[in-house]
Amino acid sequence: MSVDFSTLKDAPRLLMEAELKPVQGDRFQPTGFADLGPARYQLPDGTEMLLIESAQSVANRLEAVCWEDTVGQLVRELDGLPIIVVKRQDGKPLTNSLLEAHRINSPYILEGKDQRVFDLLKRDVAGMEEGPVDIKLLAKTVFKYDANAVLHGVFLAKSELAGGRLRLPRLLSGFIEARNVRLVESGGVKNDRVNPSGDTKQGFGNVPFHRTEFTAEKITAYFNLDLALLRGYGLGDDGTSLLIALALFKIRRFLHTGLRLRTACDLEAAEGITVTRPNGFAIPEERNLTETLQAKIAACRKERLFADSSITEVIWEPRAKTTVKNKKGDVAEVSDEDGEE
Repeated sequence: MSVDFSTLKDAPRLLMEAELKPVQGDRFQPTGFADLGPARYQLPDGTEMLLIESAQSVANRLEAVCWEDTVGQLVRELDGLPIIVVKRQDGKPLTNSLLEAHRINSPYILEGKDQRVFDLLKRDVAGMEEGPVDIKLLAKTVFKYDANAVLHGVFLAKSELAGGRLRLPRLLSGFIEARNVRLVESGGVKNDRVNPSGDTKQGFGNVPFHRTEFTAEKITAYFNLDLALLRGYGLGDDGTSLLIALALFKIRRFLHTGLRLRTACDLEAAEGITVTRPNGFAIPEERNLTETLQAKIAACRKERLFADSSITEVIWEPRAKTTVKNKKGDVAEVSDEDGEE
């Protein structure tokens, strides 16, 4: 049965959370940063907190649950959703706008010899070179080629596209944090049974290492869907409902299948998803969200909100580099586009 989202029509945000726990034992490994290590912080009352997964990482994981690696395509529940696929020159798949870190702004989509998508975008946003950016038109343009990019945000930084000012912020964001954490210090040794005293710089010898994990009183995943911003894009009832259903589908699927964050951080949802705002709304079951997605994908295609083909293909071929001399005689490299006469 298709889901009716009319109860959300006046809500500015849809806020959700889910309690998590390790699938085995109590220890877990948080995300780490090269110059920071684990992201620890304190609340004003002194409570020790820990960021387990950042907003950027959760966005990537929410996108990953929509892709079926074994067959190299969107999961069947999202069949017909528009996406940009990048292929090698031999026709084999290379990457796509769902998996790329910058989505449509991926260099594999916009920086190669094949300028198909760049030309489509430039045509569709014509007139924004000066003056304020028409956010509604931008949202409709991105939605046309990759609805996922509207949900997770995109920044088209190329100067040739409205001076590099085309930006859509995230509609859906999330993060995972732990409360009242305690350190678990351990370690081990990489053993070399052939030559324990070998040169460790070359990878030989026994190498002891230190390991830091954590326990926590509580682990919570938080999700925020900006409904006010979504309505402001003017995508119509079907486009708006499609993105709400897609966001909730991603969250459901992530909590069910995507919580093995790292080797030593395998979590599961302790209970269901709780809606903290607005009151009275419950997250539909995945099967109902799937039915809604399929109905709204068909409706958006009928209304011509999508590109004619659900898959826009780009062939990846790097632009050739040409060496030129400037007025001082220094040699510089430019692309064939910049240096072509």
